[in-house]
Amino acid sequence: MKVNNFLKTFLKIVFILVVSAGFMMCSNPKDKETSSVSETQEQHDQRMSWWREARFGMFIHWGLYAIPAGEWKGETDHAEWILTTAQIPVKEYEKFTDQFNPVQFNAEDWVKTAKNAGMKYIVITSKHHDGFCLFDSRLTKYDVIDATPFKRDILKELSDECQKQGIRLCFYHSIMDWHHSDYLPRRKWESRSAKGADFDRYVRYMKGQVKELLTNYGDIGVMWFDGEWEDTWNKERGTDLYHYVRTLRPSVIINNRVGKGRQGMSGTYDPESAAGDFGTPEQEIPDTGLGYDWETCMTMNDHWGYNKHDDNWKSEKDLIQKLVDIVSKGGNFLLNVGPTAQGLFPESSVQRLEAMGKWMETNAESIYGTNASLFADLKWGRSTTKSNQIFFHVFEWPDNGILDLPVLEKEAESAYLLADPDTQLEIEYSGTGAHLHVPKQAPDPHVSVITLEFNQTPTINPNP
Repeated sequence: MKVNNFLKTFLKIVFILVVSAGFMMCSNPKDKETSSVSETQEQHDQRMSWWREARFGMFIHWGLYAIPAGEWKGETDHAEWILTTAQIPVKEYEKFTDQFNPVQFNAEDWVKTAKNAGMKYIVITSKHHDGFCLFDSRLTKYDVIDATPFKRDILKELSDECQKQGIRLCFYHSIMDWHHSDYLPRRKWESRSAKGADFDRYVRYMKGQVKELLTNYGDIGVMWFDGEWEDTWNKERGTDLYHYVRTLRPSVIINNRVGKGRQGMSGTYDPESAAGDFGTPEQEIPDTGLGYDWETCMTMNDHWGYNKHDDNWKSEKDLIQKLVDIVSKGGNFLLNVGPTAQGLFPESSVQRLEAMGKWMETNAESIYGTNASLFADLKWGRSTTKSNQIFFHVFEWPDNGILDLPVLEKEAESAYLLADPDTQLEIEYSGTGAHLHVPKQAPDPHVSVITLEFNQTPTINPNP
């Protein structure tokens, strides 16, 4: 056993040296690594089709930072950024690897939890800003196989389980890397010298890891980049990385944080001039649709990584309404879970996901594959559309049993509660709109859904 481990380590070191030498032969980071990719609008729509159909995914932030669980020297508001927010020297932070042994991690349970919640894809941190990798990388020993007692490839187990359960696996990969000796700039507070650091060499290392992720773990749906905001990253590098990823796997979808086009936490960008396939609002929902593909990523409490002190959880009702609000504006919802150091989802997260799954069991038809609302403003809720259907999501159920609807170009053929399709609802039409007779009691305590069906694609009346 000891001989095998020694041989594996020796061969890995040789591989790293050989790959590094090969990379150094390329004076330009773009040489031999990138070719341009192009596609028609039809091809682009086909590539995006599964993602637009899905509408709901799970974000997972997991790594060494789960071990301190948000606490350092009496301060309790840290999480996945703890290396820099607590100003922990890299060598001291590395010691967490000896403690990373999440024996309760079960890929089947994780994927099943996401699937039962109605989620169609999982985006997990292959590497966060701290540089630690949850996969077996040949380019570094700072990974779960070589540096920890766990010695299991977490991403491989998730990949196998996602394939079994029909969930798309996607990877978050940080451009920023506080651990790598070639990454620049250094943190202002740290003592490591930047002498000899070569950012181009770091980029070649990062691209090498991206290649591992896209070739060793099956059909990856999304490469979700982050950490692009520092000055060492620029538009040209982002465009190059975008094309490099698409060359490796033409079908993959890439977020707008691959480049420099993102406008802060709003996540907006110009798809015509900046790299990326979708916008990334963070912890917020746009007031309206953005005119292009977008996805809101959000935590259930106040942190992405696990923080044992954070009990500021969003309610089940709030999360369900946020899902509906996002989809009604043409977006996707990427909802985060921060697992514990033992490899478990926090119970508060599980409870909320179970509630969302129960709601989706009845109302998924009004979410999956739908388009944005036809209406600029609905005082009592939101709306989505699909083919010849309009789904009205009622947040505030009318006390008088009458729901006032906006004016439509054509009258509906039928109206019914999505929870009870066999019971038809009466609609009265007038010049100012339509009035739908509904039960006195809301069928769902969080969001009740009413379906209107038409004999053609519904449109709004421009002159009500």
